[in-house]
Amino acid sequence: MRNTQPGLGWWIGGTVVSLTGAVLIAHQAIGDQRALFETDARIVHRLLSQQVVQHDAILDTLALLQPGPDSDGATPPEQRLPALYPHILMVQRRARGADWPDTALAEAEARSAQNHRPALAGTDLTSGRYRLVLAALPASYALTIDLRGMVPWSEWPMTPQTSAVQVRLEHEGQRFELQAGDATALATGAGWRFEFHKHLAAASQPFDVVARQQLRWTQLPWGLMLLWTASVAAVLALLAQWQRQLTARRRAEELLRLGQVARLNTLGELAAGMAHELNQPLTAVLANTQAAQRLLADDPPELDTARLAMTQAAAQARRAADVVGRLRTAVERPQSRSGTDGASGVVELGDALQRALHLLDPECRRRGVTHTVQAPKPVRVSADPVAVDQIVHNLLINALQAMESVEIPRRVMTLSVEMADRQGALRVSDRGPGIAPDALPHLFEPFFSTREGGLGLGLPLCETLAQGMGGSLTAANRPDGGAEFVLCLPLHPAA
Repeated sequence: MRNTQPGLGWWIGGTVVSLTGAVLIAHQAIGDQRALFETDARIVHRLLSQQVVQHDAILDTLALLQPGPDSDGATPPEQRLPALYPHILMVQRRARGADWPDTALAEAEARSAQNHRPALAGTDLTSGRYRLVLAALPASYALTIDLRGMVPWSEWPMTPQTSAVQVRLEHEGQRFELQAGDATALATGAGWRFEFHKHLAAASQPFDVVARQQLRWTQLPWGLMLLWTASVAAVLALLAQWQRQLTARRRAEELLRLGQVARLNTLGELAAGMAHELNQPLTAVLANTQAAQRLLADDPPELDTARLAMTQAAAQARRAADVVGRLRTAVERPQSRSGTDGASGVVELGDALQRALHLLDPECRRRGVTHTVQAPKPVRVSADPVAVDQIVHNLLINALQAMESVEIPRRVMTLSVEMADRQGALRVSDRGPGIAPDALPHLFEPFFSTREGGLGLGLPLCETLAQGMGGSLTAANRPDGGAEFVLCLPLHPAA
């Protein structure tokens, strides 16, 4: 069982998901802002194009409706235009044979006659107005138009005072600002710039509509991005909590399974020992009762009752021996009954060590024990996986208990896996007080324990399991203090 708790990879993945989502949200917001900007800019272009086209239509109408010869003294109709169109500041008329008040109007009339459409006369956009001349017969007309006044503000798609979009009319290097926009943002250039350029839909007034907007970093939907990040973090935290609970449950189940296996094996050892110890006295009882039966047979005939009692005693003794034999058979380990050596599979010692460390991780943290693992390459042995797990688990538990009496900084386990002499070796070293010299020879004897309250069955059972798999379990004191246990098992043929 590998450690499945969320680690660095989970948090890196969560960070990538958070950043990706935030970038997508920002990208969507920028796209929405760009689409809104382009929509507003196109509406502005359409409204202004309608106005300049209207100017051409007004001049064409004036040329068609020129007053006849009998209209002398009447108010010329063109002089009523400023009342109808406030942005038309002045209407000028040049009759045949008359001159324009300045040469710019005369030059514009000449261009108008040549191109057969109205022409601009000395445009000065910085003044906020321009003149448009149409050559016609018998009279030519000129309009003086207020740039700001011609804008249909009631239909304008933006609020000029607060909108961040800058709108200008440009022509031959001149420009007139209709809407200031966010000049500070446009000057800094930080963020994302949107631009729109398009000439008005009247060839006579080829003004370029220029719209600009600078989207600042502060205008991004940071609240939504933070909400997304917080949501990802919350989901990751819940997932981590669920994974920790799942890991804890699996650890508890594995510990329970190992405990059950250990209890069954311990019961087998105990029952086998009891059977061995009881067989000798039972055999003696049987032999004595049979001898008594033969001796009593030589006594007077009145001893039939005693003879019957001895016969019953012998029968009960045989029955007790049979019961003990059946108990031993029932609790004996499967590999002993089957005659196999217990090498029922392939075990990678590094994996077995990691499984045991995973199960005991809470216990290590509680005791303040750290560990180092040296497993440079996989070491595969022929062994029973459950038996190996039980041995390694028992050795680690003993190492933890051995370091209870030393200071926390010294509570370090050194664990290693290596190959030597066609065997795989797993070493468990601690920095505890070590094993007393007089106790070392008896360490693997049943019911011998150096720990108060211990049954003295754990290490004997581990040694028996190791030997049953064709291996060995040894113990020794380290030169620098502490104890070292070495589990050796035969390498798998494919290793």
